[in-house]
Amino acid sequence: MKVAKITLWSVDLSSHETYYMADGKTCATVKTHVLCLETDTGLRGWGEVCPIPHYLPAFADGIPSALTEMAPEILGVSPFGVDAPMRKLDGYLPGHSAAKSIVDMAFWDLFGRATDQPLYTLLGGRTRKDMPLYHSITCVAPDEMARIAREAFATGIRQFQVKLGADADWQADAERLIKVREAVGEGPIVYGDWNCGASKLQATRTGRAVCDLDIMLEQPCKTLPECAAVRQATSLPMKIDELVFDLASLLQANDLGCLDAVALKLSKFGGLSAMRRARDLTVHLGAQICAECTWGSDIVTAASLHFAASTPRGALLNTCDLSSYVAPRLCRDAPTRSQGRIAPPEGPGLGVIPDKDVLGRPLLELS
Repeated sequence: MKVAKITLWSVDLSSHETYYMADGKTCATVKTHVLCLETDTGLRGWGEVCPIPHYLPAFADGIPSALTEMAPEILGVSPFGVDAPMRKLDGYLPGHSAAKSIVDMAFWDLFGRATDQPLYTLLGGRTRKDMPLYHSITCVAPDEMARIAREAFATGIRQFQVKLGADADWQADAERLIKVREAVGEGPIVYGDWNCGASKLQATRTGRAVCDLDIMLEQPCKTLPECAAVRQATSLPMKIDELVFDLASLLQANDLGCLDAVALKLSKFGGLSAMRRARDLTVHLGAQICAECTWGSDIVTAASLHFAASTPRGALLNTCDLSSYVAPRLCRDAPTRSQGRIAPPEGPGLGVIPDKDVLGRPLLELS
């Protein structure tokens, strides 16, 4: 069994509400790419990647070009033993983790379908029935953010990511955290996320203003040493996101003392193969894992859920159903949240198949 055909689609995903983040970043309508790897036996494996603008060193329109470049190393490859072809791709085209993540995901889906096993089994075995979700709150007026938090709380959500820094006002950011904390009461997890958009001074002033509350900070600054300085100055626990993307950066964040939690995202690491190695190291280091990706719909959500479901007990902080934030949905029978939790799809591989009517005409076909 070998890969005989590569097909790529592009679909515009629109957020149900515009996401405002620090440093002028927004997320409204973005482009996701869907990949199908088809074997000479007719078996198909699916992948998805959705780089949002100004977030990571990747952009949506670069995905087709990178895939075309990698095609000679994908066609003719067996879907068994996913690590081997992905390591070969790393040597063939250094970097381009987002483009590799869509290929790696489709290889794993093929592997699961060929062996009639769900991905969570292949990734280490299912360790839980379902997983807790966090709800991400766009950076708008503090009272509006509190309202969004209350509505999410009523649906069973108990973890809240509060976007900060859209107006570069540290006092407004402190008010956002205070009001969301009040809205959800004691117990639920609340963390404020700057997406690298704050200075050490801004983040420290915000953190000290809420240091008497049960609050965690996420990725305030553009470098790990700056984030570590904020962690030390505020004594608040910290989650790292954008600045951890391989084993070396994981170790650096841990050595600096700012790795209380970490977002392991498929498009940052280059897919499930690299994420699995990062998960093993993270568990060893004792940090909590948020299992997800940057953005996307049902396919990338399914991959994240299988990864989360196979994460060792005690190591998973949360996961994210990215598909619930956007339209259109790509897969008709994809899982949805219930009482603040979500379970992985059943069935072999990813357990989801996209609706061809939603995908439309292919952007790229190679064989």
